[in-house]
Amino acid sequence: MKFLIQRVTEASVSVENETVGKIGKGFLVFIGIEDADTEALADRMVKKLIDLRIFEDAEGKTNLNIESVEGELLLISQFTLYADCRKGNRPSFVKAGKPEMANALYEYIINKAKERVKVVEKGVFGGDMKVSLLNDGPFTVMLDSDELFT
Repeated sequence: MKFLIQRVTEASVSVENETVGKIGKGFLVFIGIEDADTEALADRMVKKLIDLRIFEDAEGKTNLNIESVEGELLLISQFTLYADCRKGNRPSFVKAGKPEMANALYEYIINKAKERVKVVEKGVFGGDMKVSLLNDGPFTVMLDSDELFT
Protein backbone atom coordinates (compact mmCIF):
# COMPACT_ATOMS: atom_id res chain seq x y z
CA MET A 1 0.00 0.00 0.00
CA LYS A 2 1.24 3.46 -0.85
CA PHE A 3 0.07 6.86 0.35
CA LEU A 4 1.43 9.89 -1.49
CA ILE A 5 0.69 12.75 0.93
CA GLN A 6 0.70 16.40 0.01
CA ARG A 7 0.25 19.01 2.73
CA VAL A 8 -2.17 21.53 1.24
CA THR A 9 -3.90 24.78 2.07
CA GLU A 10 -6.74 23.65 -0.20
CA ALA A 11 -7.54 20.84 -2.62
CA SER A 12 -10.48 19.61 -4.65
CA VAL A 13 -11.42 16.84 -7.04
CA SER A 14 -14.00 16.98 -9.80
CA VAL A 15 -15.56 14.47 -12.17
CA GLU A 16 -17.27 15.68 -15.35
CA ASN A 17 -16.91 19.31 -14.22
CA GLU A 18 -18.67 18.62 -10.89
CA THR A 19 -16.75 18.98 -7.62
CA VAL A 20 -17.08 15.72 -5.68
CA GLY A 21 -14.62 16.48 -2.87
CA LYS A 22 -13.08 19.66 -1.46
CA ILE A 23 -10.96 20.49 1.60
CA GLY A 24 -9.14 23.38 3.18
CA LYS A 25 -5.95 22.97 5.22
CA GLY A 26 -4.93 19.35 5.47
CA PHE A 27 -3.67 16.45 3.40
CA LEU A 28 -4.40 15.45 -0.17
CA VAL A 29 -3.58 11.73 -0.19
CA PHE A 30 -3.24 9.59 -3.30
CA ILE A 31 -3.76 5.94 -2.33
CA GLY A 32 -2.30 2.99 -4.21
CA ILE A 33 -3.44 -0.52 -3.32
CA GLU A 34 -2.02 -3.88 -4.38
CA ASP A 35 -3.64 -7.33 -4.15
CA ALA A 36 -1.62 -8.38 -1.09
CA ASP A 37 -2.90 -5.43 1.00
CA THR A 38 -5.24 -6.12 3.93
CA GLU A 39 -7.47 -4.23 6.35
CA ALA A 40 -4.87 -4.79 9.09
CA LEU A 41 -2.26 -3.09 6.92
CA ALA A 42 -4.71 -0.29 6.10
CA ASP A 43 -5.22 0.26 9.84
CA ARG A 44 -1.47 0.74 10.30
CA MET A 45 -1.18 3.05 7.30
CA VAL A 46 -4.10 5.25 8.40
CA LYS A 47 -2.65 5.50 11.90
CA LYS A 48 0.74 6.52 10.47
CA LEU A 49 -0.94 9.06 8.17
CA ILE A 50 -2.93 10.72 10.94
CA ASP A 51 -0.06 10.66 13.45
CA LEU A 52 2.42 12.10 10.91
CA ARG A 53 3.74 15.37 12.35
CA ILE A 54 4.30 17.62 9.34
CA PHE A 55 2.40 20.75 10.35
CA GLU A 56 4.33 23.59 11.94
CA ASP A 57 3.99 24.50 15.61
CA ALA A 58 4.33 28.02 17.10
CA GLU A 59 8.13 27.81 16.74
CA GLY A 60 7.92 26.86 13.05
CA LYS A 61 8.98 23.22 13.60
CA THR A 62 7.08 20.40 11.91
CA ASN A 63 5.75 19.02 15.15
CA LEU A 64 1.95 18.80 14.78
CA ASN A 65 -0.26 16.11 13.27
CA ILE A 66 -3.46 16.63 11.31
CA GLU A 67 -5.68 16.29 14.39
CA SER A 68 -3.69 18.99 16.23
CA VAL A 69 -4.42 21.55 13.50
CA GLU A 70 -8.00 20.34 12.87
CA GLY A 71 -6.95 19.55 9.33
CA GLU A 72 -9.00 17.85 6.65
CA LEU A 73 -8.36 14.89 4.35
CA LEU A 74 -9.01 14.42 0.64
CA LEU A 75 -8.42 10.75 -0.23
CA ILE A 76 -8.01 9.81 -3.90
CA SER A 77 -7.53 6.28 -5.25
CA GLN A 78 -4.62 6.12 -7.67
CA PHE A 79 -3.55 2.76 -9.08
CA THR A 80 -0.77 4.47 -11.04
CA LEU A 81 1.31 4.61 -7.83
CA TYR A 82 2.08 0.99 -8.71
CA ALA A 83 3.43 1.81 -12.18
CA ASP A 84 6.42 -0.33 -13.14
CA CYS A 85 8.60 1.61 -15.57
CA ARG A 86 11.62 -0.69 -15.60
CA LYS A 87 10.98 -2.15 -19.06
CA GLY A 88 10.34 0.00 -22.11
CA ASN A 89 8.56 3.33 -22.05
CA ARG A 90 5.01 2.18 -21.33
CA PRO A 91 4.32 1.60 -17.63
CA SER A 92 2.93 -1.71 -16.47
CA PHE A 93 0.29 -1.74 -13.75
CA VAL A 94 0.20 -5.47 -12.99
CA LYS A 95 1.08 -4.82 -9.32
CA ALA A 96 -1.99 -2.61 -8.79
CA GLY A 97 -4.85 -4.25 -6.91
CA LYS A 98 -7.80 -5.69 -8.77
CA PRO A 99 -10.57 -3.06 -8.92
CA GLU A 100 -13.20 -4.78 -6.74
CA MET A 101 -10.76 -5.53 -3.92
CA ALA A 102 -8.99 -2.17 -4.22
CA ASN A 103 -12.27 -0.24 -4.08
CA ALA A 104 -13.41 -2.14 -0.98
CA LEU A 105 -10.09 -1.41 0.76
CA TYR A 106 -10.19 2.23 -0.37
CA GLU A 107 -13.65 2.63 1.22
CA TYR A 108 -12.36 0.89 4.35
CA ILE A 109 -9.48 3.43 4.54
CA ILE A 110 -11.95 6.32 4.20
CA ASN A 111 -14.08 4.97 7.04
CA LYS A 112 -11.04 4.40 9.29
CA ALA A 113 -9.85 7.96 8.67
CA LYS A 114 -13.30 9.30 9.60
CA GLU A 115 -12.89 7.75 13.07
CA ARG A 116 -10.22 10.37 13.87
CA VAL A 117 -10.58 13.23 11.37
CA LYS A 118 -13.77 15.32 11.22
CA VAL A 119 -13.65 16.21 7.52
CA VAL A 120 -12.77 13.40 5.11
CA GLU A 121 -13.59 13.89 1.44
CA LYS A 122 -12.94 11.47 -1.41
CA GLY A 123 -12.74 11.08 -5.14
CA VAL A 124 -14.59 8.61 -7.35
CA PHE A 125 -12.92 5.22 -7.56
CA GLY A 126 -11.99 4.51 -11.18
CA GLY A 127 -13.33 7.89 -12.29
CA ASP A 128 -11.69 10.33 -14.66
CA MET A 129 -10.83 12.83 -11.92
CA LYS A 130 -9.37 16.31 -12.15
CA VAL A 131 -7.47 17.20 -8.99
CA SER A 132 -6.58 20.75 -8.00
CA LEU A 133 -4.39 21.67 -5.06
CA LEU A 134 -2.36 24.37 -3.45
CA ASN A 135 0.61 22.53 -1.98
CA ASP A 136 1.74 24.05 1.33
CA GLY A 137 5.52 24.19 1.49
CA PRO A 138 5.65 22.36 -0.86
CA PHE A 139 5.58 19.35 1.45
CA THR A 140 5.12 15.91 -0.09
CA VAL A 141 5.75 12.56 1.64
CA MET A 142 5.46 8.96 0.42
CA LEU A 143 4.35 6.27 2.86
CA ASP A 144 5.09 2.84 1.42
CA SER A 145 4.00 -0.11 3.53
CA ASP A 146 6.82 -2.24 2.09
CA GLU A 147 9.35 0.21 3.54
CA LEU A 148 7.51 0.96 6.78
CA PHE A 149 6.36 -2.44 7.98
CA THR A 150 8.62 -5.13 6.51
